[in-house]
Amino acid sequence: MIKKKKKFYTVWKGHKTGVFESWDDCKAQIKDYRGAIYKAFESFDAAKKALGEDYKNYVGKTAAFKSELSEAELNLIGKPNYHSISVDAASSGNPGKMEYRGVDTKTKKQLFYQGPFEEGTNNLGEFLAIVHALALLKKNKSDRLIYTDSKTAMSWVKKKACNTKLERNKANEFLFELVDRAIHWLKHNTYTTKIVKWETKAWGEIPADFGRK
Repeated sequence: MIKKKKKFYTVWKGHKTGVFESWDDCKAQIKDYRGAIYKAFESFDAAKKALGEDYKNYVGKTAAFKSELSEAELNLIGKPNYHSISVDAASSGNPGKMEYRGVDTKTKKQLFYQGPFEEGTNNLGEFLAIVHALALLKKNKSDRLIYTDSKTAMSWVKKKACNTKLERNKANEFLFELVDRAIHWLKHNTYTTKIVKWETKAWGEIPADFGRK
């Protein structure tokens, strides 16, 4: 059995801030804390260093990425279109506490954030993030495109239906109300915004990534 590499978690905003040596300890600080900000690191020293700096230097950013694709494959894919919004979701469990956000692809500036929601899934978050971005861009009459790394969410948006296997219950009632509103929006609005698959193998993690991998 391959031993899972230990992670260290920096919490900039939470019930308590600091560096925590387990996900459970980190989760206790961010649970039910609106706007919690945190990130996983490979070493205690890196996590401690980050704690003393602006979280914007870390959240949504990834380490230097080197693609394993060939030069010909990279040339075929090309570079990201930075006139865009990137969206992503994160869930601590499946189902688990879920959140999603959208950022400017080039600057990684956070444009919207929602959550955390009780008993959600990554797919639900990705779906809601895309629809949130669609509504925002239409409202602002923007011609930006949207990047997502979820083919499932792209499919749900195209079908204007959410084919989740997650069952509604009292804990996730509000989350499903948002899903219903998103589906209603898709069925009663038109848009020209392009929704494009983020090429993770070529470009690394999507800019909106929550950095918990």
